[in-house]
Amino acid sequence: MNRELKRVVYVIVAMFVALFISSSTIQVITADSLASDPRNVRAVYDSYKTQRGAILVAGNPIAESVHSDDNFHYARTYSSEIYSAVTGFFSFFQGATGMESSMNSYLTGKSSSQFFEQVNALLSGNPLTGASVELTIDPKVQQVAWDALGKLQGAVVAIDPSTGKILAMVSKPGYDANALATHDGTSSAAAYAKLLADKNSPLVNKAISGTLYAPGSVFKIVVASAAFESGQYTPDSTLPNPPKYKLPGTNTWITNSGEGKCGGQPTVSIATALMLSCNIPFAQLGVLLGQDAIRAQAQKYGFGRSVDIPLHSTPSTYPTGMDDSQTALSSFGQFDDRVTPLQIAMISATVANAGVEMKPNLVSNVQSANLASLWSPQPEQYANPISAQTASWLKQMMINAVAHGVSSNGAIPGVTVAGKTGTAQNGTSAPYTLWFTGFAPAEKPRVAVAVVIENGGGIGQAGRGNSLAAPVARKVMEAVLGK
Repeated sequence: MNRELKRVVYVIVAMFVALFISSSTIQVITADSLASDPRNVRAVYDSYKTQRGAILVAGNPIAESVHSDDNFHYARTYSSEIYSAVTGFFSFFQGATGMESSMNSYLTGKSSSQFFEQVNALLSGNPLTGASVELTIDPKVQQVAWDALGKLQGAVVAIDPSTGKILAMVSKPGYDANALATHDGTSSAAAYAKLLADKNSPLVNKAISGTLYAPGSVFKIVVASAAFESGQYTPDSTLPNPPKYKLPGTNTWITNSGEGKCGGQPTVSIATALMLSCNIPFAQLGVLLGQDAIRAQAQKYGFGRSVDIPLHSTPSTYPTGMDDSQTALSSFGQFDDRVTPLQIAMISATVANAGVEMKPNLVSNVQSANLASLWSPQPEQYANPISAQTASWLKQMMINAVAHGVSSNGAIPGVTVAGKTGTAQNGTSAPYTLWFTGFAPAEKPRVAVAVVIENGGGIGQAGRGNSLAAPVARKVMEAVLGK
């Protein structure tokens, strides 16, 4: 009998232990993820019982909850569509996106770090107030980036290379989140349907997600990185310089922009090829390096991985299983290369930061209603994809591209700017995708930037990265530098 009683006791104890572990896991370890899960309908309802925390830029709310005279008690309001790609929206009917989703557990006061506030609210009967989230965004730089794009479609990302702090993140076109946050279900649904149907995809944060872009010649920075990191090449290494190049194993010929030689000599250095953005030398270099070496270098920069800022980004991709002709095309940012502006900004920031890639971040501080700091992210190294020597070589090559090459519209008087343009083809008749990426001041960088412009800037295949994207980047860099 004693043996049977012991067995029963063991089973009961085991059940209590399992229940304790399970409840503890749900209430503590997974509390944040459950609270932020958009499928958690109860969390959505509960969030309207409390005053949702504000999202702040330079201390001013760009999203906040104000008292409303309806059953919801609070209404979510947004200051400007220039921040729509960052804040996203919070809607009773459409769910949540952007920072509203990523930081939901803090904004609703449901984070495990707010446990004592939750207990105090329960015991006192006072309503719980969500934490405020202060962003790293510089409002002046954000406004300049938005204005500089004008009616162009695309995105801008500006990063502090030494810390990873995101100073600006713009995606155009934007949208008015207030139309989705309304408590009128019919109106909210109509606004959402209209945005979904818009062919220009205003709901997509093009800086970090979407269908991604062909990088064009900005990818040459990655290929040059792979060459230098191999130990077999320097900026002075030369390649044949024919006026046209037959892709290996095909009857297809490619040319440089302008359909001429790259500098007019029989051979051309890697440095000159990047300065003048020549396709043929980089196609040849890519075949010599091989796709595996280029892919490995791209992955060191972050290709194939998502980085949470804390917004979730779509990984950039470099294709696999290519033949030599496809590898040649991929080596100047064509074929199936696909990138986000965030990834391209991270590459430039790495070059600016002597080869050290910092983790990009949008959050400066999370503060509870009683002014306690709940989370204040510190600068964090993301990777170390290139050596300081490679970074130094690339920096000088990018300086030359702005000062003496085809990236000249990125120049700022009195400031040394490093940069690289890109003009990516999207088929035989489709408009080009236009790029500029770079950093300034080159000697002691304070900002790295990536600009992408869709649909050829509205002028089809006549647009170029230097003519349209570079001036946008210049204005953003000037805003950071106070020029």
